[in-house]
Amino acid sequence: MNILRPTYMRQLIDAQDNGLIKIVSGIRRAGKSYLLKTLFRAHLLEQGVPADHILVIDLEGRQNKPFRNPDYLLDWVDQKMQDSDQYYIIIDEVQRVEDFVEMLGSLVLKENADVYVTGSNSHFLSSDIATEFRGRSDEIHVYPLSFEEFMSAYEGDKEDGWQEYYTYGGLPKILSIKGDDKKATYLRNLYRTVYLSDIYERHTIENKDEFEELVRVLASSVGSLVSASNIANTFKSIKKLQNLTYNTVSTYIGYLKDAFLIEESERYDIKGRQYIGALSKYYFKDCGLRNAILSFRQTEENHLMENVLYNDLRGRGFQVDVGNINIRVRDENGVQQRVTLEVDFVCNLGSKRYYIQSAWRMPDEDKMEQEQRSLCLVNDEFRKLIVVGERLKLRRNERGITIVGIYDFLLDKTTIDQ
Repeated sequence: MNILRPTYMRQLIDAQDNGLIKIVSGIRRAGKSYLLKTLFRAHLLEQGVPADHILVIDLEGRQNKPFRNPDYLLDWVDQKMQDSDQYYIIIDEVQRVEDFVEMLGSLVLKENADVYVTGSNSHFLSSDIATEFRGRSDEIHVYPLSFEEFMSAYEGDKEDGWQEYYTYGGLPKILSIKGDDKKATYLRNLYRTVYLSDIYERHTIENKDEFEELVRVLASSVGSLVSASNIANTFKSIKKLQNLTYNTVSTYIGYLKDAFLIEESERYDIKGRQYIGALSKYYFKDCGLRNAILSFRQTEENHLMENVLYNDLRGRGFQVDVGNINIRVRDENGVQQRVTLEVDFVCNLGSKRYYIQSAWRMPDEDKMEQEQRSLCLVNDEFRKLIVVGERLKLRRNERGITIVGIYDFLLDKTTIDQ
C-alpha cells in the first residue's frame, strides 16, 4: 500500500543538500522508515541519483546488528563512498548505534555526504543531538497519518472512514488489517510489546502497574485540564497508591512525552499574553493507541475529535496551546465572580494565529452561544473558527466566526483561511 506523505516529503526535499543532518523523529510505527527508505529514496532515484549512491542502514533488523558499532558503520560507509559525487546516507533508528552523536559528527564532516536519520526517542533528540549539533541539524517530526492521508488509502466513504480513524487511529499498518478484532489486537499488542517495552528498556520503573495506571488516567482525561499534582492526589485518595508522588507523576509523564506517546498543550492567558502553568491538557499522538490503552471502553466522540484536531494542527506545524480568558460576571445575588472561559486551541505559526473551538454538535442557538462566547471576547483580528463534528456547509456568522464541518476542515487545509 503506497501512502504518500506530501507534507513531510516537501520538508525533506526543501532540506536536501543543505549541509545539515536531517533528523526524522516521531512515534514508532508512524511511517518514518517508509518515508525515508521508500518515498524519499524513490525521489532521489527519479532525480537521477545512482542507486549505489544511496546508502541505507537499517538498525531495526537483527541481521544488521554489527552496524550498532559506530566504527563498523563508519568503515562500511567509507568503503561504499568510492568517488567525490554526492552520497545520501539514510540511517534508520540511529539511537541504536553506540556513541551515535560522535558517529554522526564524523559523518557530517564528509563534504559529499548528505545525512538522514530516524529516531523514535525524543530524549536522544533534545539532550544529545540538539545540543551537539545546534545549527547543524534539521528536525522533521512525523505524526501518524492525518485524516487526509488516511482517506487517500481508505476504501470507503468519509463518514465510515472518520469512525474508523478516530477509533483505530492513523498508524499506517491499520489500513491493511481487516476486521475490528484484529485491529484492536494489533494496537493492544503494539502498545505493550513496542511502546511500553521501549520505555521500560530506557528507564528504571520499579512499579510498572502504577505506571500503566497513570497512562490509563491520562488516556481517560483527553480534553480535560490536569496536573501532576491533582493526579498524584487522586491516586492517594481514591486508588490508595501512596508511591505516586507529584515528582513521580511528573517524571512518568516526561517518559511518555519522550516516547512520543503524548504531547502537552499548556494554558495560555490570551489577554495577559502569558503562560499560566500548573494545569495542562495531554493529547495522544494516536487515537487508536489511546483507545487500546482503555480497551476501547471510552470512545467519546467529542473528546476523540478534539484529540484528532490537535494532532492535525500539530502536523500542519502549529504550536498549539489552550487559551484562557478571565472575565468578571455577577451571580444571581449581584456578587461579582471571576469566571474563566476556554478556547480549545490557540494556534501559532510564524506571524499567523488562529483561535479554534472543537464542538461535536451545535443543535441549537444556546449551544452556538456557548461555543462562540470565548471567541467573541478575544480582542484581536486573528481568524476565529468553530469546527463541528458533522457535515455542514462552511459559513461565517455576523460576529466574524467561521463555522466549518469536520470533514472540510481535515480534508481541505485551505478552509482555515476561508
